[in-house]
Amino acid sequence: MEQLTFFSVPEPQPPKPQPSRKNNDAVTAIPGLHYIKDYINQDQHDWLLDRIDEQQWLDDLKRRVQHYGFKYDYKARKVNHDMRIGELPEWLKSLSQKLYEDKHMPEVADQVIINEYQPGQGISSHIDCEPCFKDTIVSLSLGSDCVMNFTNKFDKAKKIPVWLAPRSLVVLSGKARREWLHGIAARKWDEWDGEKYERQRRVSLTFRKVIIRHNEVP
Repeated sequence: MEQLTFFSVPEPQPPKPQPSRKNNDAVTAIPGLHYIKDYINQDQHDWLLDRIDEQQWLDDLKRRVQHYGFKYDYKARKVNHDMRIGELPEWLKSLSQKLYEDKHMPEVADQVIINEYQPGQGISSHIDCEPCFKDTIVSLSLGSDCVMNFTNKFDKAKKIPVWLAPRSLVVLSGKARREWLHGIAARKWDEWDGEKYERQRRVSLTFRKVIIRHNEVP
């Protein structure tokens, strides 16, 4: 008699890639781009993800987001004093301080956007609003791996992929911040060195310093 199968057996996944060489090539090719592997440990990763999931998500975009410090207006591409939410919560403030002390940011961030990407979701290629935020942008990855593509704004044929592993940090400053668009394709898998890797849920934390002009302050 044929035995009943109660649990589906997942298809085997190829081992996680070792992206160091390609990522090092990307860092060399894009001035101002830095990639830091294993910036936080697994316990810190899991603790952060738990804190994030205790908060309220906004679903006014195709993906869920959380805003801290200042709310950002995606349509108008602006942020001003009236959009200030308040101080960063302690669990984000300590991480912002660490980024500053580790010299990944020249100032302590006062604005954080948290994005959730389910498999099949992405973000169009863009440059973070230059009049809104100062030069350095930092992003921390949690959850799933994914590929982020960098595209030169003066030559769209120049496209360089970077593998974002969980617990890794990406720092954009200088030309990487101003002259290269970055984005994540909306798909359920990524290809790297000829292998396909299925995406899982990914959460990113983006740290920025807001520019407040004097004539915007009440």
